[in-house]
Amino acid sequence: MNPFRFFLPKRRLNREFDRELGFHFEELVEANLAKGMAPEEARRQASVDFGGREQMTERLRETHTIPVIETAMANLRFAFRLMRKNPAFSAAIIFTLALGIGANSAVFSAIDAVLLRPLPFPHGDELMRLIQYKPKEKTLPMAVAPPRVEDWNRMNSTFQAISGYYTEDVSYQSGTLPEKVTRAWVAPRFLQVWGVAPQLGRDFTPEEEHVGGPSAVLISDRFWRTRLRNDSSVLGKSIKLDGASFVVIGVMPASFLFPDRDVDLWSPVAPDAPYANSREATWYTAIGRLKPGIKIEQAEADLATVQSRLGMQFPKTDAQLAVTVQPLKNEIVGDSGQSLWILFGSVTLLLLIACMNIAAMLLARNREREQEISIRFSLGASRRTIVGQLLTEILVLAVLGSIAGLTLAWAATKAFQTFTPNLPRVDEIALDWRIVIYSLGCALLVAFLCGIFPALRGTRGEIAGSLQRNSRTQVSSRSNGQWALVGVQVALAVTLLIGAGLLLRTMQELARVSPGFDPSHVLVFHISANWAETANMKGLTQRVNRDLDAVRELPGVEAAATSTGLPGVPGQWQVGIKVLEGQQDPNQKIVSDSRVVSKGYFDVTRIPMLQGKPCRDSVGVTNVVVNRSFANTYFGQESAIGHHLQMDATSFPLSGQIVGVVGDSREQGLNTEPMPTVYWCMSAPMPDPYFLARTKTSPMVAANTIRQAIHRVEPSRSVFAMSTLEEHLRDSFAEDRLRTILLTLFALTAVSLACLGLYGTLSYFVTTRRREVGLRLALGALPKQVASRFLFKGVSVAAIGCLCGLAIAAAAGRVLSGMLYGISRFDLLSFAGAVALVLCVAAVATLLPATRAARTDPMNVLREE
Repeated sequence: MNPFRFFLPKRRLNREFDRELGFHFEELVEANLAKGMAPEEARRQASVDFGGREQMTERLRETHTIPVIETAMANLRFAFRLMRKNPAFSAAIIFTLALGIGANSAVFSAIDAVLLRPLPFPHGDELMRLIQYKPKEKTLPMAVAPPRVEDWNRMNSTFQAISGYYTEDVSYQSGTLPEKVTRAWVAPRFLQVWGVAPQLGRDFTPEEEHVGGPSAVLISDRFWRTRLRNDSSVLGKSIKLDGASFVVIGVMPASFLFPDRDVDLWSPVAPDAPYANSREATWYTAIGRLKPGIKIEQAEADLATVQSRLGMQFPKTDAQLAVTVQPLKNEIVGDSGQSLWILFGSVTLLLLIACMNIAAMLLARNREREQEISIRFSLGASRRTIVGQLLTEILVLAVLGSIAGLTLAWAATKAFQTFTPNLPRVDEIALDWRIVIYSLGCALLVAFLCGIFPALRGTRGEIAGSLQRNSRTQVSSRSNGQWALVGVQVALAVTLLIGAGLLLRTMQELARVSPGFDPSHVLVFHISANWAETANMKGLTQRVNRDLDAVRELPGVEAAATSTGLPGVPGQWQVGIKVLEGQQDPNQKIVSDSRVVSKGYFDVTRIPMLQGKPCRDSVGVTNVVVNRSFANTYFGQESAIGHHLQMDATSFPLSGQIVGVVGDSREQGLNTEPMPTVYWCMSAPMPDPYFLARTKTSPMVAANTIRQAIHRVEPSRSVFAMSTLEEHLRDSFAEDRLRTILLTLFALTAVSLACLGLYGTLSYFVTTRRREVGLRLALGALPKQVASRFLFKGVSVAAIGCLCGLAIAAAAGRVLSGMLYGISRFDLLSFAGAVALVLCVAAVATLLPATRAARTDPMNVLREE
């Protein structure tokens, strides 16, 4: 017997049954002939003994097929026939499901890649970020000094290994012009911590990790393919970086997704180098790999013990430090999870609205099929059989919608990568088997949610009642179930629309904010440099000043300066400050935003000077400028000018005299109120600061001129990342803007679906009550009375849905409260606007069916009787 016989086409299966029955019949005939019967008698007796052919065929079918699969196959064939019979209805459901499931799968693919999946390293959940900080001060966590990394690695008992890295942008000199590449300097045990081996070559040797050892570099697969053209003999060759040669010892695999995705090169830092033995120079982002079975709490307690011992051994630098251990994944993802979960909640509501819409459509269609269902009941079909058939029909449509939705999800993942390049792990967002399974799971869930209520409702009651409802003598039909579904759609749509309105109002308020500086006509760029230049701070300062002078001398440039951060772009740090004059209250800590800027910074940004002088060149003395908030908060009525400040930092301590006070500006972001800020006047606090140039014309027009001017002064350096300050400000809100756009798009789609559901339900309602409408018109009712009756029905359902939506939005508003600016989560304009929009669209959606009802010809209705 063929075990897959039940999958064969029906005609072929019947032919096989005929051959098998014929074989058994001939065996009976031959047995009768062997008993001495005549041929005709033998065949007659065989027919009597064999029984009816049709009955035997059914027995054979039951024996050689699996009833459940046979029923399922029959239901599937019927479902596809029904699709061909009603292509418009099927297409509407498939399109609605493709929209809902596709959007849901797309957002889930982002959540899966960013939040749910472990980091793309072997046992990625073992990777931890180790951060040192000062518990007694309100300062941000700090990087870790090289000797401290070595001490932690040597003295701990909970980590397999601890390493660290820091990055810098350097010039790769292979052509006529130097190109910018990003290099990471790494501590020993780097690849051991990440658990990755080079695809070509080897790891660093102990000799390469000591002072005076060979200069070695690991390169990324991207660097190997794009800049070295897949050179298979690359191992042992030298590349030139910032004028120095480094030997390529290995190529990392393409799957090595380093947290800083711009990094293409890795070089070792020698722990025994003189510059790597300062416990105050905090360079490293410290990364550790936990031992199997060790929990974060155990590791944190272990490192706390280690650090307390170091505090006793090095009281000056380590006594006030503490250590915290956080999963590296949490550090990489940051606050992006909140936005993604909000979007996921939004598309889930959208999918629910789609389900309600489809359920209402199925309810209407099942009423049209009541006679068919009644006939099936009369032929002996059970309610379970009919419900199974109806669920199979919607399951087929849901699977097809899911397949179409996957295409939409694929396009959406590309949009994520295009429009949110700064989203953590965005390059890992892709459709894979997990998303396909999720999408098909959504299809199964949707099929059940959409189909179960219409199927149960369409098969309830007695056959006579169903036939009576299909009689022409019917006057009306109740549609409470459909109206309830429409009301739920409207409520969920209003909830989404209010959320989108709150975010749109936030963006509107941000657009009205005065930043306190002028971002127009400001070009921002970088010049490649390396941290080794900090060994000669005088030479570094002279180099940066030389570059600034070259830019300032250009005819189209009004002013130029450097800064460690960009105004209006979050990213600077808050540090503790000490006022050296007078007795400072130990209970009052001075904490401020701290920025290091050069002469000309306030001319470039046009932050107004209120008192004193701006940053200026000085020899041996650091000038300090503070903003109005700092002066008012910490000096009150006393003049701040003339006082001396000292930055309380281990890695970059600064001190200087206040020479001026400037106006408040939103340095930490347009959605952040101005805070006390200290501007330390230095040209080169770091080798690669931001260069800012204010131009008389469009900044990008002057970009090439500035690039050429720098190349004349610094022929071995590359100029890169040239863009306007306005672009940086827009990029800082890219995630907020995408969240607002997507939520608005989901909300408008939800409103459209809800109103389509309202239109469809009212149209069906008008059709089922056509005889009643005709009788009313024949008895003297005015057309406008009939129209207003149906219009009132649709608008009243929408109004009830709006009230429910307002209640849901008010309760859920706290989810968005942390993302709002300038408005409350009960913003009247957002709530009123959402309700007004939904009611207007609902009125338009109900107007056409109501008008059609009013135009019913009573004579035609009476003739139909």
